[in-house]
Formats: sequence, C-alpha cells, structure tokens
Amino acid sequence: MGQLRVPIDPFHTAFFQLVTALLYILVDLVSADAVIRIARSGAARSSPVFSSPRKDIKWDELAVGAAFLFNPFTIATCLARSTAVFSNCAIVCAIAAAVDQRPVKSMLALASAAYFSLYPALLLPPLILLCHDQSVGTKSSLPNTASKLLLFFLGSLTWLLATSYVLTGFSWEFIHSTYGVHLLLPDLTPNVGLWWYFFIEMFDPFRAFFLGVFWLHLVSYVGGLCFRLRKQPLFVLTTLLGIFAVFQPYPSIADASVYFSLVPLYSHIFPLMRYTFFAIATVLYATLLGPAFYYLWIYAGSGNANFFYAITLVWSLGLSTVVGECLFAVLRDEWEVDRPEMKGKDIRRI
Repeated sequence: MGQLRVPIDPFHTAFFQLVTALLYILVDLVSADAVIRIARSGAARSSPVFSSPRKDIKWDELAVGAAFLFNPFTIATCLARSTAVFSNCAIVCAIAAAVDQRPVKSMLALASAAYFSLYPALLLPPLILLCHDQSVGTKSSLPNTASKLLLFFLGSLTWLLATSYVLTGFSWEFIHSTYGVHLLLPDLTPNVGLWWYFFIEMFDPFRAFFLGVFWLHLVSYVGGLCFRLRKQPLFVLTTLLGIFAVFQPYPSIADASVYFSLVPLYSHIFPLMRYTFFAIATVLYATLLGPAFYYLWIYAGSGNANFFYAITLVWSLGLSTVVGECLFAVLRDEWEVDRPEMKGKDIRRI
C-alpha cells in the first residue's frame, strides 16, 4: 500500500506564517509599551522609600522603548519565534503593573510568566516589595500585603495549571514534561548556559546532589538582594533577570534581551560604572564568535565541546560583568545618599 499524502495548501501555509509573525510582533510591542510605562513612572530613580541624588539624569521614555525594540537580541528572539517572548512579556507587564499601583494585575502577569516558564516564580519576593512600596498610601503593613498577594499569585497559578490539566485530558503528565525538565535537567543539549557541560562530565551518583547545589545557588540571590537593596526592589528585579540569564538551567539570548531592556532605566548610574568598555566588548565578542564556534564544532567538526564551552564562559563573564557593574554603581549611588560629602570622590576597596 502506498503512503497517504496530505496535500499542503500554500495559501494556508503563508497565512499561518503571517499570523504567527504578526502575533510575535504584537507581543514585542506590548512588552515595549510596558517598558515605556516603567520608564515613565520614574520608579528606577525615585520612589516613596528612596530617591537617587542623580534622579535628574534619565533617558527619554521613548528612547528606553526603542532600546528594547531595536536590541539585536530582541529582534533575534522574535525571528526565532521562541516561547520565551511570552514569558518576557508577562514579566515586564508584571513590573509595569506594580509601578502603576495595580498589584492584582501584577500578580496575575507574574503567575502567567511562571506558568510559561519556571524561574519567574523567584521574582515574587521583590515584586511584592515593589507593589508594597508603590502603594504606601494604603497604610497596609508589609506582612498583610505579602500574604494577600501571595495567595492571589498561587490562586492564579493554580487556575492556569488546572486549565492545562483539563486541556491535556485530565492528566498531570505535562508537569514532568515541562517544569520537570527545568528541575531535573534531563536534556543536556549545548546552549549558552553553564549547566550542560558540567552535568555531562558529572558521575550519576553525584547528579542529584549537584542539581540541588546549582538550584540553591540560583535561589540564594533572591533573599540576599531583597535584604541588601530593600529600598530598591525594581533594581532587585532587574538584577535577578541578569543573574537568571547566566545561571538558570536553559538560558538563551531571550533572557539577556529582557535584562538589557531594563538596564537603560538606570542611566543615572552609568557614570559610576568602572569597566563599561570591558563588559560591552566581552558581550559583543561572545555574541559574534558564539555562533561561529558552534558551527565549527557541530557542523564542520573542527572543534570539540571545550571549544564551544569556552565561548559560553566568555558570554557568562560578559553578562556577569554587566550585572556586577550595575550593582556596584547602585550601591555607590545609595551610599552617597548617606554620605553626600563623598559624591564625586574616588573610593578603594580595602
């Protein structure tokens, strides 16, 4: 018997490709609008609990939105039609809703982001702090606000998971196939992250232990940053997105794009950075040579795993340098609020 061939209608194929392209463009435009709203609020420079001495230095809100839309990483993610676009859109919409004093909408957006992926759930503590700080006029205590928002977040996430349970034929198997992949790391396909090479070389008896160590390392940043930068939860959110772009199990350039879209909000701290050229040069170096090294290893066969992993280390170094420089500049800016006589003076680490 011959094989049954289903005719392909070129019109329908072109139509669905057009609809898909328009959908991704629309999602990016929604994300850009959310970034513009965050920039317009001025929460990065001044909030009810903290005001930077350099708050008058800022980029125009349209320039911040354009920096997101014309970022090469954003364009590449859109062209690749990655589902990370939806997760990133939900994250920036959650932050925008928080600065607009819409905590319920913020929790719903974050629940959607956590539903699409797993790591956005770690943004919940600083997002609750941001919602609380932006609604200081309500006179609600932080524990009371946190408990209400936590319940709404969990309720929204439960509803989304229950919907998937119904759509998949009343089965919970989708959890293992989606979130379980992030937690257990069964797929060791090379990517721009740090996990895959390490666990390729890992002996099976130690795998569970180091999985726990790697996840504990990622989670540990949340509490430390929230405690140290309690007055600037928006910067905590921005920094965590940069850390996730480096240390999550399956990172991509989409994670870097959402981080770089929020960095221009802190243009007032750019003069305080020390190694800007090194950070930018390292990121550009890895961006240009990363695809070439991957091609030489996978397709040309003239390299090996170490060859590609070396450039992923350079990529991680570049992102880590950007994150570290922003963190240093914000801490210096915050320090000058308490020590205004030190403004403009050099400091040394002892």
